[in-house]
Amino acid sequence: MSGLGEALRDSAVINLTGAVTMVVDDSTFALDLTIQALMGFGIRTRHACTSATEAMEILKDQHIDLLVVDCEMPGIDGFELVRWLRRSGVEPNAFVPVIMTAAHIRRPRVTEARDCGASFIITKPFSPAALLERIVWVARDGRPFLEVGDYFGPDRRFRSTPAPREERRADLIRKREFEAAKAAAAAGGEAV
Repeated sequence: MSGLGEALRDSAVINLTGAVTMVVDDSTFALDLTIQALMGFGIRTRHACTSATEAMEILKDQHIDLLVVDCEMPGIDGFELVRWLRRSGVEPNAFVPVIMTAAHIRRPRVTEARDCGASFIITKPFSPAALLERIVWVARDGRPFLEVGDYFGPDRRFRSTPAPREERRADLIRKREFEAAKAAAAAGGEAV
């Protein structure tokens, strides 16, 4: 696999055995669980770190295809690690897909994960299927990286066009009136 950062076709088969993966979590129990889940998909974790400082040293010198990092760690937390990585200028690691994990996810934490440049956030404990789903999602993610103000990371917008909204009652009434006028004009031979 040439890297998880490249978007894949929907029909693409994903071979994760060659992915260079780093897992960062200060809890050795959570670190081991994540490594075991990844191993179940054929992903061998090449770098397992219990601190952001340890991860930073490796990220400066080693190419990584996927980073799975805990949000809350003592010292430098996961959010700071991702911000540092995105701004580091270390290529290609500055563009690596990042899945953040957290025991408690509230809206401010989701916003902080998005704003630090993470690709996705998942709640612990997670099922292996949920983790795999997120990995496949980031592998297929085709969003470009943007630098806007102090933000550098994947485009935070998921759609290039706005999502269709439900029609308002007034719009439905106008639509029905138009349809009725159109039907009346057709019956009378007039053009609308």
